[in-house]
Amino acid sequence: MSQEQLYNDALVALAKANHRGGRLTEPHASVTRDNPLCGDRVTLDVALMDGRVADLAQKTRGCLLTQAAASLIGSHAAALEPDEVKQAMAELERLLRGEAVVAPSWPELALFAPVAAVRSRHECVLLPFRALTEALEEAADER
Repeated sequence: MSQEQLYNDALVALAKANHRGGRLTEPHASVTRDNPLCGDRVTLDVALMDGRVADLAQKTRGCLLTQAAASLIGSHAAALEPDEVKQAMAELERLLRGEAVVAPSWPELALFAPVAAVRSRHECVLLPFRALTEALEEAADER
């Protein structure tokens, strides 16, 4: 697998977009997750209203794959229910195992298909999703 295939233009653009980059001033939950193997770090802030994501922000320090995954979350997760976020994460996990995902709930998940061939990079992509699911659970417990 070449670097060009793994780090394609669409993933680079998604990472650079940094959707919802930053921090929330009053989150219901905030979770920081680290990947000790490569030094990636993601902090996800989330606020809920009526069981849905009312607002979220992500602060990411890491490789392009981690940044792109966090940006993807920022572009899609607002207004979703936690189960919808979990569904997107499950689809991403299947995609990383090399399984076909027909009509993913977030079409951009397909951008991560080349990562399936590089097992050591799976955690980079999943890190922001794991932080978000943990933050959603904490926020639900607080409410």
